[in-house]
Amino acid sequence: MQNIMHYIPILTTIISFSFAVVLYKHWRRKPDAKYLMWWTIGACCFGIGTLTESINVFVGWSIFNMKAWYISGALLGAFPLAQGTVYLLLKKKTADVLAWFFIVYVAVASIAILLAPVDMSLVDPTRLTGKVMTWTWARLFSILPNTYAMIFLVGGAAWSAIQYARKLNSGSRVLGNWLIAIGALFPAIDGIFTRFGYGESFFFTKLIGISLIWAGYRVMTQTRTASIHGVQTASD
Repeated sequence: MQNIMHYIPILTTIISFSFAVVLYKHWRRKPDAKYLMWWTIGACCFGIGTLTESINVFVGWSIFNMKAWYISGALLGAFPLAQGTVYLLLKKKTADVLAWFFIVYVAVASIAILLAPVDMSLVDPTRLTGKVMTWTWARLFSILPNTYAMIFLVGGAAWSAIQYARKLNSGSRVLGNWLIAIGALFPAIDGIFTRFGYGESFFFTKLIGISLIWAGYRVMTQTRTASIHGVQTASD
């Protein structure tokens, strides 16, 4: 029997895709802004991850859904959101190289996950876990993108908040960046724990995480204070 916690991903999915729509509209107004493109992809990936959890509640457990959940959560997780921040912090050429590296990396890792055998004796129909895959080495692929997300999404937002704090009349951008940094901790940590099979206990953290990131984004877009990031100033 499902408990109330299993229904939280439904709400998280709605919020994630709603946020993705907002980001997509922003990106369409600034089509050259790659950071907005990656943030849009990131919100979509986040929503796909929680959608698979919702499917497990309403439709039931399946190998395909479990692996889709693992790829969208443990491999992608907060990586696309972090890549958007990379385009704000680093030179475009460097950001492009990193983007292509991780696209290839995640593609290879996803193939490994899709091909990984599943031990059906370890399956619990009420929860999704990567522990059912017998190729334990395949789960190691998630370490790099999640570390990358921690460094650039969490660290990048925190660094920006500190830089804005040194400027006059930048309170909104300081608050917005701290909300994003704190919110980003949740999906980044969730990706790490998903690799080890402990995704169920983090339903609340996913909901809180994406909500804080959206709140931070909204605070940032409502202010008239100039951005410290040249690419953002040029496109916004």
